This record gives sequence, C-alpha cells and structure tokens, in this order.
Amino acid sequence: MKKGYWVVRASINNLNEYSKYIDIATAVIKKYDGTFIVRGGNQTEFEKEGFDRTVVVEFNSYKDALECYKSSEYQSALKLVEISASRLVSVVEGV
Repeated sequence: MKKGYWVVRASINNLNEYSKYIDIATAVIKKYDGTFIVRGGNQTEFEKEGFDRTVVVEFNSYKDALECYKSSEYQSALKLVEISASRLVSVVEGV
C-alpha cells in the first residue's frame, strides 16, 4: 500500500489564531496515525516565493490522508485557518 502525504505551504498573518489551529490539527493528525516529516523550520525557496511555512505529514495510506483532511474534526479546525493564514494544501499519494 502506498503512503499518503499532506504537503502544506502557508503564509501566516495571525500567529496567535494559527497556533490554536496547530494544537487542534496535531491531535486530529495523530488520531489518523499521521507523522510530521517537515514542520516549519528553515527553508529556502527557489523559482517562486511567497510561503513562509512548509509542513509535510505522512500517513499510512493515501486513503488515510484524505479521510483525515475530510474529517469533521479537521474541518472544524480549518475555521481558524480562514482567519489566520493563506495556504496551498495538496494531499498526494507516495511512490
């Protein structure tokens, strides 16, 4: 079975509210056995710039990654993102 990944690029405009999202999202991701591979940290952008945070989460399967994102718990957490960040999120299947 192929792994599934969340690849998230974010520009944070309200760190206090985004931190609340992080707390909730972390618990939901753990519930679906997600593992953080990249969680912020130093980054150097090439070709196109615009995001100040990158997160990569690994799941046991693509199906698990999708189910976590679509879960009611995670969708509730996204309400905090709407007021705190601009993001590009992709759920992808591994090789």
